[in-house]
Formats: sequence, C-alpha cells, structure tokens
Amino acid sequence: MSPEKMIMMANQIATFFHSQPGADQAQRVADHLNDFWDPRMRRQLARLMEDGSTGFDPLVTAAFPLVRVPVE
Repeated sequence: MSPEKMIMMANQIATFFHSQPGADQAQRVADHLNDFWDPRMRRQLARLMEDGSTGFDPLVTAAFPLVRVPVE
C-alpha cells in the first residue's frame, strides 16, 4: 500500500476516535489497529513511523507505542 494511503487510513481512524468521549482515545485507536489491521499493515505502519514519515494525526502518533507490531 502506498504510504499516503496508509497515513490517510490511520488518520481516518483517529478522526473517528477524536469524536468519542473519554481520555482513552489513543488506546482505542491502537485497539482498532491491532484488531482490524493485518500484520503486514502494522509492520508498514511501524516502518513509516520509524522512518519519520509526516502527516500522521497526533492521535495516531500517541497510539503507535500501543500497537502490536509483528516480527517479520
């Protein structure tokens, strides 16, 4: 998947959880990514984050340490 599409999809999830009440939005974003993104997508997300890709919603950045990144 292109980096742009990956960033857009992650940001769409964050946009949804921004609208939800509570202080656990980052955990909920991470839970969604862990539950619904396949291992390849989570590995690609990790590579983008580690490479310093820009454009991620701050909520995605906050959620990233909680995402389970499978070992290749």
